[in-house]
Amino acid sequence: MIHKTAIIDPGAELAEDVQVGPYTIIGPDVKIGAGTVIGPHVVIQGPTSIGRDNRIFQFASVGEACQDKKYRGEPTALEIGDNNVIREHVTIHRGTVQDKGLTRIGNNNLLMVAVHVAHDCMIGNDNIFANTCGIAGHAHIGDGVILGGMTGVHQFCRIGSYAMTAGCSLVLKDIPAYVMVGGNPAAARSMNFEGMRRRGWSADVVSGLRKAYKIVYRQGNTLEQALTELDAMDGGAELKLFVDSLRHSERGITR
Repeated sequence: MIHKTAIIDPGAELAEDVQVGPYTIIGPDVKIGAGTVIGPHVVIQGPTSIGRDNRIFQFASVGEACQDKKYRGEPTALEIGDNNVIREHVTIHRGTVQDKGLTRIGNNNLLMVAVHVAHDCMIGNDNIFANTCGIAGHAHIGDGVILGGMTGVHQFCRIGSYAMTAGCSLVLKDIPAYVMVGGNPAAARSMNFEGMRRRGWSADVVSGLRKAYKIVYRQGNTLEQALTELDAMDGGAELKLFVDSLRHSERGITR
């Protein structure tokens, strides 16, 4: 299960069935859960906790110290959940004490080739980040988000659940839940209605979100005016997610 050329620090904790490929290096303060498969030439540094049934491909760097020049070697951490796929050349850095000292990735995410997740990022579940996406420090990304290839996300940006970016997008402001953006800088194009249908959401829910999008993006409202109209709508949990992502934006929303 562990190749004879792999170098594993005595302070690392690996479940009995973890597989480790040739020439992989696992440092101290690393915990890896059952069913996880780690390919050749991977480097994992700690403190890092990796859950169950993950797949980490060759040449990935996981849990390395961040690139923030303020970082002075403090014992910050990385947490990765279950059932994630981390492809070749992905880099994921630990947090900084200027934030919560933690970078976190949830469950069932696919990070394609050469994705970078910087310090202090908070990533939810069921996301797909296509090749060479770069996610800068302190970014927060919800659930079910799709980032097109070569998307760049500015530090401190928030991307709401089920949002989507086109390839080569430059995200400089927050993206509300469900919203599709594209361009440099990224601008709002529509909502991810096809994704809603694929998830089996009812026609009424989709129609309500379409109306909500128009209130924010098509009627010339300020954000405060739009929120007043949205608060008067009865749209259930799906609408609430959209409204909350608008209300909690700190950088301003992508328009």
